[in-house]
Amino acid sequence: MSRGEVEFEKYREFVSRYIAFNTIEWHLFKSKLYLREFSKGDIILHQGDVCGELLFITEGLARGYIINEDGKDFTWSIFFNEPDAHMTNLFLVEYDSFLRQTPSSIHIEALERCVALGVSYDDVQSFYKHLKKGERFGRLMAEDAYLYTHQFIIRRQTRNAAQRFADFMETTPHLLDKVPQYHIASFLGITPQHLSRLKKEYKPSIR
Repeated sequence: MSRGEVEFEKYREFVSRYIAFNTIEWHLFKSKLYLREFSKGDIILHQGDVCGELLFITEGLARGYIINEDGKDFTWSIFFNEPDAHMTNLFLVEYDSFLRQTPSSIHIEALERCVALGVSYDDVQSFYKHLKKGERFGRLMAEDAYLYTHQFIIRRQTRNAAQRFADFMETTPHLLDKVPQYHIASFLGITPQHLSRLKKEYKPSIR
């Protein structure tokens, strides 16, 4: 299987979680996809720009972050494609900006070389309009993204730092060695020093 075919197959496996496209439907969708590559440090999306494409990450790591009025940045999300990745990890996109075509509230930065398959906003809308399964696929994705974000915010507000770190280690432990520690600390809403202490104190739960 060639490199390009590997990327498309990863996308098709993801799509199959939500809906079963037949061969013709898949090739129609596939014909609208294009390959994008980003180098470490590239800004994939700037805060304030309108997000005009849906990018499915197939390789690499990126993060979404917000810069406040004091110039400090806060990590909002981490993007990667691993077996435990949720739908919101798989797409280099600011969903609110993409869906409403309004300015993005976050930046997206490549933490290492990234490869992604993209599709434009106009092509996504055309796909939803002309293919019944496409519209259902979009609705299921939107519902999944909302539920995950809702639960994420609730957990962030109701769990203490140790519990948030434990959740992180139980769901995405591999990121601890791949993402800079100050980004992880920001994502968890704690200081790097507090993160260091939590790492020393952490004991995996036995199931």
